[in-house]
Amino acid sequence: MRIESVFRYGEKIPERYTCDGMNISLPIIIFDVPMEAKSLVLIMYDPDIPQFVKDRFQVDEWNHWILFNIDSSASEIPEGSSSFVGMLGMNTNGKTGYTGPCPPDRQHRYFLKLYALNRVLGLNRGATREGIEKAMKGAIISQTELMGVYEKKK
Repeated sequence: MRIESVFRYGEKIPERYTCDGMNISLPIIIFDVPMEAKSLVLIMYDPDIPQFVKDRFQVDEWNHWILFNIDSSASEIPEGSSSFVGMLGMNTNGKTGYTGPCPPDRQHRYFLKLYALNRVLGLNRGATREGIEKAMKGAIISQTELMGVYEKKK
């Protein structure tokens, strides 16, 4: 299983998908989902948040985009259309939906992790990453990731 987008692993995320641009969700192409998969989960997060953000929000990573119960037959998540593809989870900022890269201090890394599961998660819209990861235990068949970088305009 693998995913692609408008950047390659380690490359800059185009401004269009950030707070400096249109802040719309990235297009994701999905390949080689295992036949036995029943659903997919996508989590986009930033592990490079500064200490003052960690302290203020009591987090180690900033969740930018969480989608779960994506149909396992999905071959793409079109740009700007994530709410039509799966259930939206709660981001660190307390909202559902996509929040693009907007690092406050320097270049950050943004990981997009895709999981194939052997079941559909019995969770409601707005579930947290912690709740989703707990529900995924023992259900992960395959996983893959894509990482891009971004530094906010000064």
